[in-house]
Amino acid sequence: MKLFYLLFAISLIFIAFQSFKSFSYSSIETQKYRVVKKEDGFEIRFYPKATFATIRSSGANYKQVASSGFRKLAGYIFGGNDQNKSIAMTAPVRMEMSEKGSAMSFVMPEKYNMATLPKPKDATVEIKQSEPVYAAVIAFGGYANDEKINDYTNKLVALLEKKKIKIIGRFNFLGYNAPFQFIGRKNEISIPIEWKE
Repeated sequence: MKLFYLLFAISLIFIAFQSFKSFSYSSIETQKYRVVKKEDGFEIRFYPKATFATIRSSGANYKQVASSGFRKLAGYIFGGNDQNKSIAMTAPVRMEMSEKGSAMSFVMPEKYNMATLPKPKDATVEIKQSEPVYAAVIAFGGYANDEKINDYTNKLVALLEKKKIKIIGRFNFLGYNAPFQFIGRKNEISIPIEWKE
């Protein structure tokens, strides 16, 4: 009986810890967008221009791009820049993957622009500003892997084809959570589309 209560208490502590982590990550600044239309299974969003720190990679899958890109981008925002300044972490982490080459990007906090953002010490970290874009987005939970990413990308492509919505770019995987957050994980697939309001 004592073992039961001990396990119950540990479970409560674990759930409380995860709830706290979920709450703390919900306060992280996220990339701004506006929902244009909700469809069955996905939504259409408008993303205004944003500033990104990007690492390009020869990796062709989620595991390869995530492991190589994250360390360098984290190094940049944790002081690896000409001002030795820490830059707040934001969400989502964006990954664009293909056999021709891949990229991982951190969205920079909105208070920065191209002129005020510290310059990376690592020359492989690119700072760029995105163009405004309409995108179709589908969400899924749990931990991401290549199988899930492929499945949800194909599902979104099929939904867009059914609605006769034109795709105009490569898909992006959007990850919102730290690796140690087990509960309430959020992932998305985003595909640029042709859209008029």
